[in-house]
Amino acid sequence: MKQFIAGVVAGALATCGAGLAATVVDHNGAFWNQLSAPVKVGYMDGYGDAMRVSIGKLDSLKIAAELFHWKGANKILGQIARELSTGALTPDAAVQQLDAFYSNPKYGELDLGQALEFLAVRNPAPASSNADAAAPNSANPPADGPPNPAAAH
Repeated sequence: MKQFIAGVVAGALATCGAGLAATVVDHNGAFWNQLSAPVKVGYMDGYGDAMRVSIGKLDSLKIAAELFHWKGANKILGQIARELSTGALTPDAAVQQLDAFYSNPKYGELDLGQALEFLAVRNPAPASSNADAAAPNSANPPADGPPNPAAAH
């Protein structure tokens, strides 16, 4: 029994040590600009896949919301689904727009997730109720200051 406890303690210490020694990578404009073009497309493919899987997991929460009669759950889960969506952006289009977006140094510290959320708002999915908003916009970032994705919802 003492060996088991010693193993658990040693494992916990090793895990904590590895976590503290891990390098933190900020996925912002500096990170994005260091990637090569094929890696950027691959990154966007993976990001889009991860978002689709996450949106799919919301179906389980919708079922639980109905089962437990959670008021407002559909509104909240719909908002989360919209925030996870990459809109009508294809990986190639997202790469082009992120390149243009991060070419402006004032957006360099903005996280990739926030930048993609902003671009998805500018390029909503075709199922959007606003038909005019479905057309892709210019790849140029706004000139009136940093985007606030939360304010765009």
